[in-house]
Amino acid sequence: MAMGRSKAELIVSVAERNELERLTRRPKTQQRLAERARIVLACAKGQSNIEVAEELGISRATVGKWRSRFIERRLDGLLDEPRPGTPRTIGDDAVERVVTMTLESKPKNATHWSTRGMAKATGMSQTAISRIWRSFGLQPHRAETFKLSEDPYFIEKVRDVVGLYMAPPEHAIVLCVDEKSQVQALDRTQPLLPMRPGQAERRTHDYVRHGTTSLFAALDTATGAVIGKCLRRHRHQEFLHFLRHLDATVVRAEGTTIHLVLDNYGTHKTPAVQRWFARHPEYRLHFTPTSASWMNMVERFFAEITEKRIRRGAFRSVRALEQAILDYLECHNQAPKPFVWTADADLILRKVQKACERISNSGH
Repeated sequence: MAMGRSKAELIVSVAERNELERLTRRPKTQQRLAERARIVLACAKGQSNIEVAEELGISRATVGKWRSRFIERRLDGLLDEPRPGTPRTIGDDAVERVVTMTLESKPKNATHWSTRGMAKATGMSQTAISRIWRSFGLQPHRAETFKLSEDPYFIEKVRDVVGLYMAPPEHAIVLCVDEKSQVQALDRTQPLLPMRPGQAERRTHDYVRHGTTSLFAALDTATGAVIGKCLRRHRHQEFLHFLRHLDATVVRAEGTTIHLVLDNYGTHKTPAVQRWFARHPEYRLHFTPTSASWMNMVERFFAEITEKRIRRGAFRSVRALEQAILDYLECHNQAPKPFVWTADADLILRKVQKACERISNSGH
């Protein structure tokens, strides 16, 4: 048996042993920290540094270092010590000044700050401005759109629609219905240049219009399956045509109610449409608040088909566009996956309240 010099006895408590063993088992533990825990556990068995080094395939100096560190500082001794670095040249006051200027002011000749503009205004480097903005998640060059609903029954409609998503009634089918109108059949003026290593796919900036179609769709919230139909116009007559197609397609048991989530578009509320629903009392209507189309889950499907099939497609006719949409629907319904709604009504209403408060205090 290999022998080494006598070392200070290393004894670990039950709690320390449990923590060391946990460090060696956790897959996300840094490898160097797991190795140090194994060293200490091996030393706690009474083995010499040489024996531990041979068992773990490391140097004796490494074993001696972490044995001593553990004896002196216990578990904290296994952590890396802070490393010296270049002293900060930008103080907290300067960082606060940049953040405050970014959030509360605008340059005289622009709508938003750039890194160069802020660097010139503060006397700092462009790199320093970039680091500060990244640290605080500031992106003045980006802007997004929003609109708060002014529906007087906003709260009631939110709770109604979200309740359908998160706790649907028994013996019922919940369908999100809407139209993706004016889908254009666009063809590029020249053939595409395909992708190659180091080069993205390229297409001409200009295009030729070949007409439009409208996709009427109903998303089953439970299964993710979509019933769709392409019609050339977008009137209440086409909506009635789709309702008849939907009624003939939906498979349901006797006594099943069908809950439709709709927006407030005019074609959904014409007298002819109301008469159709009066003749079909098994259908229950739930309208999203005005200016809140994001609450209709079929919009998520529209975004998906636009991104995956329509936006980068080249179509020489409306018929070709419609066939591409129908092919996508068929492929989607072979293995549908439902979209999961996670935000309850209280969470949505709190976020809207916060947005209202920020607008009220913004000075606009």
